[in-house]
Amino acid sequence: MATNEHRELAKDRKANCAVLTISDTRTKETDKGGRTIIDALEAAGHTVTAYAIAKDDAGAIDGQLRAWLSGHAFDLICTTGGTGIANRDTTIEVVERLLTKKLDGFGEIFRMLSYEQVQAAAMLSRAVGGLSGETLLFAMPGSVNAVSLAMSKLIVPELSHLVWERSR
Repeated sequence: MATNEHRELAKDRKANCAVLTISDTRTKETDKGGRTIIDALEAAGHTVTAYAIAKDDAGAIDGQLRAWLSGHAFDLICTTGGTGIANRDTTIEVVERLLTKKLDGFGEIFRMLSYEQVQAAAMLSRAVGGLSGETLLFAMPGSVNAVSLAMSKLIVPELSHLVWERSR
């Protein structure tokens, strides 16, 4: 089947989602990146049933993700923040350990699209995505522009298709 046929078959699939913001400074009131993810998912008809903020610490990030993954309750978990190259940025290392199937295209296309906005600084993005068991897991940078780009151009347009493909 062609991709368009798959999308047609998948169009009514809705995802149960969780959002994790990684930050030492953000609160639920000031977390624009997390709010952007939630708004984009809900506008597309998906449900966000869990939202948390974890300190930029590998143990805290790993603990929250494993708790959500162990219940097998989510089709999608999105993270924002902690993806840079600073010493404390460990989100990517944690997420990559949890992935059972990596979707290399997510990071590749994200960086290509980012290049159009931020030129060579796009090489600093370590965005990654894939499957952790049956759960889709995407790690995005912490900037609102990066989150908006990933959600509007990559995750939301393909989420129903991804959920359908995952369950085949």
